[in-house]
Amino acid sequence: MTRISLAAAVAATLLVPGCLNFPRDVDTNPAVSSEKRDLDAWTHDVNENAERMLKEGREIFRYDTFGSEAFWGGQLQLHRAIAGSAHGGVGAGVTPHQALQLGLKVDVAKLPRILAEAIKGGHVSLEKVDTTIELLKADSVVGVKAIKGPDGNITSIGITCAFCHSTVDDSFAHGIGRRLDGWPNRDLNVGAIVAISPSLKPLEDLLGADRATVVKVLNSWGPGKYDAELDKDGKAARPDGKSGATMIPAAFGLAGINLHTYNGWGSVPYWNAYVAVTQMHGSGVYFDPRLRDPAKYPVSAKSGSWNTRGVPDQVTSKLASLHYYQLSIPAPKPKPGSFDAAAASRGKGVFEGRGRCATCHVPPLFSEPGWSMHSAAEIGIDNFQASRSPDGMYRTTPLAGLFVRAKGGFYHDGRFADYRAVVDHYDAHLRLGLSEAEKRNLIEYLKSI
Repeated sequence: MTRISLAAAVAATLLVPGCLNFPRDVDTNPAVSSEKRDLDAWTHDVNENAERMLKEGREIFRYDTFGSEAFWGGQLQLHRAIAGSAHGGVGAGVTPHQALQLGLKVDVAKLPRILAEAIKGGHVSLEKVDTTIELLKADSVVGVKAIKGPDGNITSIGITCAFCHSTVDDSFAHGIGRRLDGWPNRDLNVGAIVAISPSLKPLEDLLGADRATVVKVLNSWGPGKYDAELDKDGKAARPDGKSGATMIPAAFGLAGINLHTYNGWGSVPYWNAYVAVTQMHGSGVYFDPRLRDPAKYPVSAKSGSWNTRGVPDQVTSKLASLHYYQLSIPAPKPKPGSFDAAAASRGKGVFEGRGRCATCHVPPLFSEPGWSMHSAAEIGIDNFQASRSPDGMYRTTPLAGLFVRAKGGFYHDGRFADYRAVVDHYDAHLRLGLSEAEKRNLIEYLKSI
């Protein structure tokens, strides 16, 4: 028998497929191997949880009513006004064309193909209430959830987060397209939609006003605005007589941001609970003892809405996943050509330098890490809206995706019509002395963020 060296034998073995085929990261220490397996399992659990929360949160944001149909359909009977007397409701009903004029949007991805083709080909009329009912049954009206009975007919209606905080890209037609979650619907006339309800008694009783007064207040809001504090302090108008409603805020670009709303009521989960329970009128738990002050918040102190304990609780268990999804929605990027890139590059220097914008709008959050609150005097405006909040201050709004919020004007109430109005305001208030060129460059940079 031919003798071979041990080294040659090992080398030959390694060349044979399947022999001594140890994984590269094998560890012969049982304790270490067990620990690594545990870590791998935990990493898997984390990843699986993240994926689950993202999917759950998206579903909640888009389609969960939190039981709000008991209010919108059960108490206000809004679905009956939409259906009209010809379909068991009241009045003339709401056609798709009228719904689009009110700012409601249609998600083309939820349209049955046959209905989409019929609309595109002009074979289905947007002037017929029947079409509205079919759109609702298809679950294609963004933020509106039709509740159907055993016979398939609509028996109630509820709303979701997407009602105010989603729109569409108009890729199919005006008001019909692919869904854009997190984008504020600055076309949505919430007040006008609520005002057509057959019964406004819950709002009349809450505010201590007759129907005509409630309708007048609702119709004073206008497109893209909503008053989320009316049911707390009863202040329907500012001292100058204008509506107390504020612009619908964006729900994108919130990762890393401390506070959600214009005047800093609380964190994103706080605001989700506030809206789901006290504004959408879902069935859930909401608690804030700051709102039981009868002098500052006479309406909520009387109604007890500061300590709501809805049964069953259809809100609390969903707050985590809803929050997770909202944090995952990035601020949209402006399209190339929508701003002057060279001027924007120069404007960045103004933003971070003489303009002093970055003092509060700290890149890349474009808000302040930590406590991002300021008095009305600091920013040079009145304190009406700030005074309606528990802390009496305004939040430093994050600027990413600012171009999306240009419609309707800037600031909480849209008081500044455009970028130039905002820049001129701060130039005067902070006595910056910016040149005309610096202002133009700064505006282009704001458009580019």
